[in-house]
Amino acid sequence: MKNENGFTLIEMMIVMLIIAVLLIIMIPNVLTQQNAVEKKGCEAYIKTVEAQVQAYRLEHNEIPSMEQLVTGKYVKESTCPDGSTITISSEGVVSGAKRKQ
Repeated sequence: MKNENGFTLIEMMIVMLIIAVLLIIMIPNVLTQQNAVEKKGCEAYIKTVEAQVQAYRLEHNEIPSMEQLVTGKYVKESTCPDGSTITISSEGVVSGAKRKQ
């Protein structure tokens, strides 16, 4: 008998099957976590915009629109990480409108 080192085709196929099963189990969980992270990111960004509305109001004695905050470089974008549009009411209340899918 020869002393052959290496893996047989069956062994390699079993390893590939195990990896495939693990990926099938893992991918839906990753997508779910990604949505949760985007939601939390949007909540945090809304808090940041609220703080910047107050800063703008202190400097200019008026409540800004989202466009004024972006052009004044108080914030970088007028949307959340999940794509939701951020709006500022006439009273200065900041909210994120859900994006349409």
